[in-house]
Amino acid sequence: MDDNRISQHESVRKIYERIKKDGMTNIWDRYAAQGFGADPDKRCPFCQAGTRCDLCSNGPCRADAKIDKRGVCGITADGMAMRMTLLRNVMGAATYHYHTDQTVKTLRRTALGKTPFRISEPEKLKTFARRLGLDTLGSEADLCLRLCDFAESDFNRKYDEPSRIVDRLAPKERKGLWQKLGIFPGGIHGEIMLATSSCLTNVDGYYLSLALRAMRLSVAMAYQSQIVNEYCQDILFGLPRPHPMRVDLGVLDPAYVNVLPNGHEPFLGFAMVQLARRPEWQEKAKKAGAQGLRVIANIETGQEMIQRWTMDDAFYGFTGNWLAQEAVLASGCVDVFVCDMNCSMPIDPIYAEKYKFKLVPVSELVAFEGIKDRTNYEPDQAETQAAKLLELGVANFQERSKNVEPVRNLPVREAVVGFSPESILASLGGTLDPLLGAIKSGSLRGVAGLVSCSSLRDSGQDVHSVRMAKELIKRDILILAMGCGNAAMQVAGLCAPEAKEFAGPGLKSVCAALGVPPVLSFGTCTDTGRLADLVAAISHALGDAAVSALPIAAVAPEYMEQKATIDAIFALAFGLYTYVNPVPTVTGAPGLVKLLTQDLPAVTGGVLSVETDPVKAADGILAHIEANRKGLGI
Repeated sequence: MDDNRISQHESVRKIYERIKKDGMTNIWDRYAAQGFGADPDKRCPFCQAGTRCDLCSNGPCRADAKIDKRGVCGITADGMAMRMTLLRNVMGAATYHYHTDQTVKTLRRTALGKTPFRISEPEKLKTFARRLGLDTLGSEADLCLRLCDFAESDFNRKYDEPSRIVDRLAPKERKGLWQKLGIFPGGIHGEIMLATSSCLTNVDGYYLSLALRAMRLSVAMAYQSQIVNEYCQDILFGLPRPHPMRVDLGVLDPAYVNVLPNGHEPFLGFAMVQLARRPEWQEKAKKAGAQGLRVIANIETGQEMIQRWTMDDAFYGFTGNWLAQEAVLASGCVDVFVCDMNCSMPIDPIYAEKYKFKLVPVSELVAFEGIKDRTNYEPDQAETQAAKLLELGVANFQERSKNVEPVRNLPVREAVVGFSPESILASLGGTLDPLLGAIKSGSLRGVAGLVSCSSLRDSGQDVHSVRMAKELIKRDILILAMGCGNAAMQVAGLCAPEAKEFAGPGLKSVCAALGVPPVLSFGTCTDTGRLADLVAAISHALGDAAVSALPIAAVAPEYMEQKATIDAIFALAFGLYTYVNPVPTVTGAPGLVKLLTQDLPAVTGGVLSVETDPVKAADGILAHIEANRKGLGI
């Protein structure tokens, strides 16, 4: 397989060779095996077009809009494609909100003094509570409990009772539009019920109705799940602030006990770092024959951690995104792989057996065939659970060292991570004026929020994402990177100050003046809501300009799973030009395609752009930004 179909990153390509030599099943070969003939990207044409359905026993059915071939129930190709999109959105929203529930639970128990964590950002607590209209008098603990009560009450609000969180946080212009369209949401749990029920056979097969339902759910998710989650994690673990971080697979040193928290929830990851920084834990590792004990950040759990906490010899660095997972596990350097609620692959037990590491689910959501031992996260037991995981690592070191030859001399570099609305404002002197000034002067043409996964469709891991990023910064478009796409930028070197050399002259001058990279590492996929909050602040600073009129775009160069689909739907509901790749599975639904790519600007102001060529895609984004600049008179 060609290098560009494996990965953008040398480290992953190197370990891929080891995986092949070891005769291990791997994601690249499994992807190719799904293809038709010699084309790994060619699949069932009805599946790729989004026009097949197996929801009832009359199916599976196929639809063809060209000849008005419908499902047995009479649903059209448009209805099939949008209904499946909405079901993916439901899965994405539910999973995002599971994380949020765990965060609120952890904040509540911390306020009661029951966890090893503390209130790290009391000012953020007061600011967020004030924005939600809460009384900020009393102790920090009292205010935390008031915030948790308010949030959980809103989550449980009936779907026909307007969400107070959305009302307090969303831009006025958006709220009015959403109310007019009937997509201003109630509580997230009620919205999940409403959306799921709409997808039942013979309930709602009309693509326009289902599309509005998806946007309504996405608004509830962005404000109630994403923003509440990230801001409560800020309160617990600290605001993201810029700092250097080691990245890439070279952070894995076989001479150390390496414990890797993996997934999306950072709670046990942070608890393990707190312990690993104690001398007694380093001594335990040394007595086992290791040079020390390290917690290595991995995927989105790791991204949550590295955005907030600085590196040292115990919290050493970050590996990469989910598509590097088998490469990480085959490195021969892992002692414990700690799996929380997302992004742990079903294949992991086979790798654990071959490369002699302990595989431990730490969420009730996660299960592996053949793996019986687990440690389901409980806030009150976080320190005890973290200690158990570190003990497993120390105990495993000798077995792994004696039986597995590690891959050595893998690359490592430093990225600047930890950008957030607060830290961006701080770097600008407490006001958005310098950023707005750069946009108004034309040094910056605009801003792109790159929120992406990583996918093997059409190219290797992160190949298309890195190409897109380079094309955008070359056009003087500043990037704020989130999700697994953020890891792509970090490992590819685009989150380092020297990456300004890839930027156009205007962006390069801004980077030099502010001492920042052209791609700002802005967090995880959950930070989509945080980005919406920043966009709202920019809108307000520009005289409450409509979000759809701003020189801003959403960019998802390698979306992959269900959470990504609802992020894109929210971007459209929010009024953003939204570029996605690969081509979504809706191409057999002409009415839906027309709605998303042509008609939606007259509905929400958002529009979907689909283009596989990175140069053409970047040109389209720039054309939209330039049109909006002209509309704003800048």
